[in-house]
Amino acid sequence: MSIAEMFSLKEYCSVVTGAATGLGKAMANALAQAGSNIVIADIDIDAAERTAEELRKMGTDVLAIKTDVTNQNDAYLLVEKVIDKFGTIDVLINNAGIARMEKAEDMKYKDWYDVININLNGVFIMSQEIGKQMIKQKKGSIINISSMSGLIVNTPQKHCAYNASKAGVIMLAKSLASEWAEHNIRVNTIAPGYMKTELIKHFFEDNNDTVKRWMDFSPMKRPGNPEELGGIAVYLASEASSYVTGSVFVIDGGYTIW
Repeated sequence: MSIAEMFSLKEYCSVVTGAATGLGKAMANALAQAGSNIVIADIDIDAAERTAEELRKMGTDVLAIKTDVTNQNDAYLLVEKVIDKFGTIDVLINNAGIARMEKAEDMKYKDWYDVININLNGVFIMSQEIGKQMIKQKKGSIINISSMSGLIVNTPQKHCAYNASKAGVIMLAKSLASEWAEHNIRVNTIAPGYMKTELIKHFFEDNNDTVKRWMDFSPMKRPGNPEELGGIAVYLASEASSYVTGSVFVIDGGYTIW
């Protein structure tokens, strides 16, 4: 098999949660460029449809599905709809997530619960439902989007729930990788650093004291661009990474070196 063939996602179907915007959209775009059909699973169906239309212009077959990743019935119905249209689910990128910045002593339980529920429970629910289909197929690649915050404690912001949820995502991926290797299902994690998404782009452009502090900790002295996750997403989705499972890929410009 040639290198081009190893990285090709032709005739694949990839489900990406939270793909209407930001990192999810960038990774969905990269998978589409590699030949995959795309399912945008997002709670904001209007934004999902807009992104789907953009991807269709590339010649990609795209399905947008309104999905609450914390709702098991939504996950079940998504699998039914995707299999009905594409007949397979080859890749799942668990990207949907939220953050709440609060001191631990002041954090309301609802805020803690919401972060854990979406960031960790949602990853399990989607992985479980789609994993069942992958077990039937005897193949699949699941890619969890964690964060460098699953490996370190960020400063100066305080978001213990986010850190805990992202650390949980990493260990969940390792656990599923161990359990599902016998079914030819690989489960890996991407742990991004500070990324300049449209949602927080202005934050970096303001270059306030917090951003300056972040960049002082980064050897590359800049945030990442969402498109810079495209290569690792395609690698982990494709046969190029056929001997890779249970691994964590830190894409942070060197932030966690120091």
